Amino acid sequence: MTEPAQSSISDSKGATNPNSETPRLGRVLRLGDLIFYGIVLIQPVGAIGPFGLANKMSLGHVTAVILIALVAMMLTAVSYGRMAGLYPTAGSAYAYVGRGLNPHLGFLAGWAMFLDYLVIPIVSVVYGALSIQRLAEGFTPGFSKSLGFVLCVIILVAVTTFLNIRGIQWTARANQILTAAMFFVIIAFVVKAIPFLVARDGWAGLVSSKPFYNSATFNLSAVGQATSLAALTYIGFDGITTLAEDVKEPKRTVPVAIVLVCLLVGICATVLVYFGQLIWPDYTTFKDLDTAFFDVCKLVGGGFLFNALSIIMAVACLGSALTGQVGAARILFGMGRDNALPKIFAKLDRRNNPALNIWLIGLLVLAGSLTLNYEKAAELINFGAFLAFIGVNAAVVREFCFRRRSRSWSDWTLNLALPGAGLIFCVWIWLHLPAPAKIVGGIWCAVGLVYTAIKTRGFRKPPVMLNLEG
Repeated sequence: MTEPAQSSISDSKGATNPNSETPRLGRVLRLGDLIFYGIVLIQPVGAIGPFGLANKMSLGHVTAVILIALVAMMLTAVSYGRMAGLYPTAGSAYAYVGRGLNPHLGFLAGWAMFLDYLVIPIVSVVYGALSIQRLAEGFTPGFSKSLGFVLCVIILVAVTTFLNIRGIQWTARANQILTAAMFFVIIAFVVKAIPFLVARDGWAGLVSSKPFYNSATFNLSAVGQATSLAALTYIGFDGITTLAEDVKEPKRTVPVAIVLVCLLVGICATVLVYFGQLIWPDYTTFKDLDTAFFDVCKLVGGGFLFNALSIIMAVACLGSALTGQVGAARILFGMGRDNALPKIFAKLDRRNNPALNIWLIGLLVLAGSLTLNYEKAAELINFGAFLAFIGVNAAVVREFCFRRRSRSWSDWTLNLALPGAGLIFCVWIWLHLPAPAKIVGGIWCAVGLVYTAIKTRGFRKPPVMLNLEG
């Protein structure tokens, strides 16, 4: 899951003159640096959250769903890489769509991503509360589950708001340590899973086609609906493009890094859910679909693996909520600073923090976390993300096929076939999002269209440009 960095929003009138001298960062990052950054950004255990829900929605095909989402993300990753090489200083879907298609469509893509920035802390708090609740249930038997969840949400929101008001940041070093701990859990799970399956089913128990295709239950529509949720596993890979200006040979390095990050995360996710399905083939017997993988870990690794996973997921969600809240607050600050919102949103406290905005986002996260469950909040994130993915794939087709004129068959393959396939995949996944996500997301986009129509006097002026990458 992507973690918003420092953010601002600037109006097109206030854009820097491209002919003026502006500072440039040195190109010092290599392929390995980008890959590590991307893995830290997405997190290799991203499939744990959607595992139970996607398993049920797909009628037992969650492994196939993870792989289908991986194909869509890798095709889209190539498109992001192509645009990052073309516009190394842009670093965002809305900038790519704005330059490749139309500035107003670019604004709409940015507006949809703004919704993601508001919902990401909600997803983090909800799943963090679920993780803490599972960890604590062994120590508090008989305690009300719903009341426990509410208390966990309140505590998490209070902690993140307090830390952000105090200016305490979630550091890159903390992310590195956490990522290492995640890989430890993945390895420990696989090491425990293999002898468990061999002891129960023999060596033949390690190999099965049912997680990929089961003729008795396969349903394409169900797989599509599950994919629209499980794609959350890969959300955040586009954050790599924000470093394009710092990379040596960005036209070659950035596309390769994005694809490799998606592939590596996809391999981790596939291994986890494949063994998870073999260990617990009957998805209808999970205690709680939101935290189903916790029970799989407990079955093969006992209390140690269960507790280790619960703690790591809780801490990871705390870090994501921390950065997500302050990221959304800084977006509001930028909008207030550039007169896109009232000036009250541009106020800073003595620590140079947008304290009012942090409190506001904290209240919104609290309300959203107590209103939306994990599934609905995740699907709302995917609504905005896949609109952006659709736009980027379409921008590559227009930019490279028509503006730059493809001449050879290899050009047509690279410039039309790959982004075209990514576009079709992303549209298919987006169309399978449930109606509530489309309705809420559609209302949000409609508000954005009305907003930009007013600001641009009926689309006659350039739109407000959202600068979310910091």
